[in-house]
Amino acid sequence: MTDAEIDVPQLLDTVAAEINTELERRGIRSPILVGIHTGGVWVARGLHDRLLARPPVGTLEVAFHRDDYATSGLKAAVQTSEVPVTLDGRAVLLVDDVIHTGRTTRAALNALFDFGRPQQVLLAVLVDRGGRELPVQPDVTGTRLELPGGQRLKLRGPEPLRFMLEGETP
Repeated sequence: MTDAEIDVPQLLDTVAAEINTELERRGIRSPILVGIHTGGVWVARGLHDRLLARPPVGTLEVAFHRDDYATSGLKAAVQTSEVPVTLDGRAVLLVDDVIHTGRTTRAALNALFDFGRPQQVLLAVLVDRGGRELPVQPDVTGTRLELPGGQRLKLRGPEPLRFMLEGETP
């Protein structure tokens, strides 16, 4: 896989269009966009502009909510969470770059409830790479991609946004 194989701006356009369809189907107006650090924040900001969303994008750090925190320790660059408005009774669009096992999303849901009780949470991702270990599925996905074990797909950015493969190749 090369950078040219995944056109991030095109994926953002695709995801934004699908989000609009899903929001309309559910009767949701003005969801709060919250990106999971770090790649999900970049994606949420790109979607925010395309969706003409209000209020500003919230950011969510999930390190302290991960189920592997005790065994893997805290990563070096822990960010802060910032959610600009109360989530109580509001629709939240949770955004990440890649979904794989579902564990980051589970941690994000736990962290999200530290900021209130949303009416509902929708999950949007650019890439679904399968391999779920938890029953977590995105509501909107830009593309699906299967990778061999030991490989990770990492979003680099913020300008320009591009995907890179990391890890072993078979």
